[in-house]
Amino acid sequence: MTREANDGRGPADYKVSSGARDHSLVEMKLGSNPSLERNLKNQTGIYERASDATQSVKIIICFSVRDQRRVTEILKRLKLEGDSSIVVVDARIDNKPSGSKA
Repeated sequence: MTREANDGRGPADYKVSSGARDHSLVEMKLGSNPSLERNLKNQTGIYERASDATQSVKIIICFSVRDQRRVTEILKRLKLEGDSSIVVVDARIDNKPSGSKA
C-alpha cells in the first residue's frame, strides 16, 4: 500500500498492489468538497489510467446531514447510486450514542 502515489497525473490518495499487474486506487473525499461531483466524474478514471489500475474505491466522508444530502443528490445525478466502488462514511457525531452510555 502506497500513500499519495503519483503516477504522472497527480497523486491518488492510496495505491494498493498485489504483484506487478494488480493495482487498485483508493480516493478519499469530503462530502463538503465543492469539486466532489467533478472529481467523481473524471478524476479517478484519469488516475486509474495513469497507474494502470484495474479498479478503484471512492470513500466519501460526511460530517453533517447537509453533506449526506449533497452526496446523495450528486450520486443520483451521476447515476452512481448503489455503485459498489463508492463508500459513503457517516462521520456525524450528532446521531450516535455516547460511548459511555452505550
